[in-house]
Amino acid sequence: MEQKDPIKNGKYPAKNHCARVAEYIARHLSKSDQQIPSASVIYLEGQKTILQEDNDEPQPFRQRRSFFYLSGCALPDCHLTYNVSTSTLTLFIPPLDPDSVIWSGLPLLPRDALEQYDIDECLTTADLPAHLSRASKQDPTPTLYIKAQNSTSLSSIPADLPTESSILHSVIDECRVVKDPYEIALIRHANDISTRAHTAVLRAIPTAKNEQDFEAAFIASCISSGAKEQAYSGIFGSGENAATLHYQKNDQPLSGRQNLLVDAGAEWSCYCSDVTRTMPLSGTFSAESRAIYSLVQEMQDAAFALLRAGVSWESLHLRAHEVAVSGLLKLGILRNGSPEELLKERISVAFFPHGLGHYLGLDTHDTGGNPDPGDKDGMFRYLRIRGEVPEGSVVTVEPGVYFCRFIVEPYLKDERTRRFIDEGVLETYWEVGGVRIEDDVLVTKDGYENLTTAPKGIEEMERIIQGGE
Repeated sequence: MEQKDPIKNGKYPAKNHCARVAEYIARHLSKSDQQIPSASVIYLEGQKTILQEDNDEPQPFRQRRSFFYLSGCALPDCHLTYNVSTSTLTLFIPPLDPDSVIWSGLPLLPRDALEQYDIDECLTTADLPAHLSRASKQDPTPTLYIKAQNSTSLSSIPADLPTESSILHSVIDECRVVKDPYEIALIRHANDISTRAHTAVLRAIPTAKNEQDFEAAFIASCISSGAKEQAYSGIFGSGENAATLHYQKNDQPLSGRQNLLVDAGAEWSCYCSDVTRTMPLSGTFSAESRAIYSLVQEMQDAAFALLRAGVSWESLHLRAHEVAVSGLLKLGILRNGSPEELLKERISVAFFPHGLGHYLGLDTHDTGGNPDPGDKDGMFRYLRIRGEVPEGSVVTVEPGVYFCRFIVEPYLKDERTRRFIDEGVLETYWEVGGVRIEDDVLVTKDGYENLTTAPKGIEEMERIIQGGE
């Protein structure tokens, strides 16, 4: 029997998310020594329309992610309440403004919102103060749970209604880690669009002259697939620019450069994809680039082999470094030590300085990872996930090997570490720049499902660049 597409056959499950948050709060309070009253109403304010400075045009709108998580609504200037005892979700949208209709057309009306969103009732923002006043009178001990944020609307809250703002933010962040089937379908669809866009970049290589040609090809492909928003500012780095982890210029000529690193992903209905591919600009990888690309593939495969629900993210990251050390030794870039000694000395951090990946969802670097930027161990300092990864979470797995002079050269000047790196061999790899391979992966009970299908095999990419299918 054909499986139903949750996007086509249902609404974004906002009420399930509200119930999950309410349950988490109750569970948290039952285990906590904090003197925090239980929640009777959850209240959130969506992002407002903000005009550009000294201009009457609005800034690009991006809905607050916590608000979307509990509403599925990406409209500006909205509010929501969730009554915990009655499980009633109410959305407040701006009232119809006749002057605005002249310029922008009819807005979403309450009856349309009830059809479109998983809500129980839809009122206008003019009804919000009276609605909150009723909530304060209906419950003998009401507490309004709000998310601490800059807000201009807190005056809508009755003065006699107690509020609690210390835990809702972190609770929503934690609840967002495990995705439901609808969220997974959104991320999968974003990945499908990104696959087409990455393939468009591969096909643009023979005629491109500048990095900006690739950015244009990627964005054009996404828009033609219905995705007008990017999940983040894309990285289109050629040659040694690919060694800058979050390179942003995307405007340099391609002449004389070996490779192109593309880290870019489409957004679909506020959910992100995050995909990185590294491609040969000549249509064929050089010997050095092929060797590094193959090593990064081994690093990713080694992490995949360990990935399953309950695994320690640190163990996957460590395994990727172990493979990197062994590979760099075989290539002669590292020397004068056993793999164990080189790992202990953290020499591989010079070539793989970032974490293995992060959670993915409503944000590219999604919530709940509990990073520890104060970690004294340089190998783990930049991990965006710490601890065990749960079933149903979506993570990126993105190992890389980079030849960044700013990072590597201090190792060459340090008497303790320089002996481990062969500068003569290293000299032949600077032009490789950087190689990163990144896929978006659903963590399952016994393994994983790769949601990313963008071409990444060496022969497959070379064939597409050279005009094959």
